[in-house]
Amino acid sequence: MNKLAAKYLRPSQIPTKACHGCGIGMIENWLLQAIDELGLKQEDVIFGTGIGCVGRQTFATWGGDNFGATHGRALAVATGLKLAQPDKKYLIVVGDGDAASIGTSHLIHAARRNLGVVVICEDNMGYESTGGQFSPTTPAGYVTNSSPYGMVEPPFDPCDVVKAAGATFVAETTATQWHQTVKIVKKALANDGFSFVHVRFPCNENFGAYALGTRDTLKNLEWIYEHTQGRKADGTETDFTWETGIKHDASNSRPEFSKIMRDMNARVRADAEAKAAKPADKGHADAPAGRDGGHAKH
Repeated sequence: MNKLAAKYLRPSQIPTKACHGCGIGMIENWLLQAIDELGLKQEDVIFGTGIGCVGRQTFATWGGDNFGATHGRALAVATGLKLAQPDKKYLIVVGDGDAASIGTSHLIHAARRNLGVVVICEDNMGYESTGGQFSPTTPAGYVTNSSPYGMVEPPFDPCDVVKAAGATFVAETTATQWHQTVKIVKKALANDGFSFVHVRFPCNENFGAYALGTRDTLKNLEWIYEHTQGRKADGTETDFTWETGIKHDASNSRPEFSKIMRDMNARVRADAEAKAAKPADKGHADAPAGRDGGHAKH
């Protein structure tokens, strides 16, 4: 058994439930490496997941406290937990559906608030757990189960959305960038604010089969590598290139949301206690209790 998996994961969840050649188990191992290199323990980290391939395959794998949320709502749960237990590190692992589709509004507002969590968006460019339908991150022109003539909608990069919304750390990597991903996740965990790390990886069973015409793991990884580098093996340019690396780093540049709420709560309590301790106004206290302004009737 992998030593990091033995140290941090539940033995009952090993090996991964992912399909053959899937990148989810690999990326989870990179997350464990980042956690280990920072010296964090199981009790230091709360692990949250959403729905879909990423949620199903990472739910309850973490040996410490963890949760699984409904589709697109992982950040709503994480917000409540961060307010209740602010000293924990939060790793919220979601897919492109959770982050870039049904969960987009939660993603935007968590970034706007600068909620102190790390969101790892593991993006296989489609709804692969339900048969391989296209998602908002499916590259234009590529065939999927629900776009047999090619994806006609333009894709968008959720990194751009969270940066515009106010995230204080934003980065993007792919499944062929092991060391870079580990370094980036460590930086994300060091930010006392909202961090977003977008990791693209191949799906052999659906995206590979529909879009690339193969379920061969190496060929699908080669396609990821080519679009990470911008060039094919023969030296020609790819149809598009992902810009990877740190896209925005304003770590610890503005207050984290749960701290703002705790500070406000402390001010409200202090004001209430000060008012309760203030002596009553004697002028009002000595006034007669008559109904007509305190004047007795004759």
